Amino acid sequence: MRIDVVSIFPAYLEGLKLSLIGKAIEQGLLDLTVHDLRDFTFDRHRTVDDSPYGGGAGMVMKAEPWALALEHILGEGTGEATKPILIVPSPAGEVFDQRIAEELAHTEHLTFACGRYEGIDQRVLDWAGQSFEVRPMSIGDYVLNGGEVASMVMIEAVSRLIPGVIGNPESLTEESHEDGLLEYPIFTKPATWRGHDVPEILLSGNHAAIARWRRDRRLERTAEVRPDLLTGLGDLDARDREVLDRFESGDGTVTE
Repeated sequence: MRIDVVSIFPAYLEGLKLSLIGKAIEQGLLDLTVHDLRDFTFDRHRTVDDSPYGGGAGMVMKAEPWALALEHILGEGTGEATKPILIVPSPAGEVFDQRIAEELAHTEHLTFACGRYEGIDQRVLDWAGQSFEVRPMSIGDYVLNGGEVASMVMIEAVSRLIPGVIGNPESLTEESHEDGLLEYPIFTKPATWRGHDVPEILLSGNHAAIARWRRDRRLERTAEVRPDLLTGLGDLDARDREVLDRFESGDGTVTE
């Protein structure tokens, strides 16, 4: 997969070179390039912003540097079969989630436009639609100073789904949100730590019982923390419904 990022703070993205994502870049599984937007300006101050038409606080990122940067990225393309996707981090965008991460992990080319100040001149996004699939994207209902942090979140969430990036691909199937539920509690050695014991069932060696215990805990955790996720589940069996009924009634957990 090819990923391009445009920012006025390219050093912000250096963290992506660490850990598993960094290894994926080294191994050629991921082609990541960060572009400095100021390289596409021509005045001595390398200006990328100006005051907004209609008045208001803050500054707006100018259209021409962005257009030149995006044209440069397109010029470096290798003949992708489909339009590259231009992701614009924005609190006004669609909410990024695991479903979107899985969708984007199957694309050839992603470009992230890291806005700053009050955002990017809307005409850039309208113009870019000729060559990109433009998708404003939000990572939550809050406002950041710029798009760099949000881009790093999305890049990591997408990149780890590329085959070969995660050493044990089975771990991806047991994570939060993979099937609509949150992840079960996890434990490691020692079995007793500061008076707290690992649940006995996890020491039993009974894989079927362990799998059921984990499923029950996932249901309970989701019901407690994110009950909204349960509305989208359509494959609940009798045991699942029993677990949720007991949790909702306050009768405790199902342990057998």
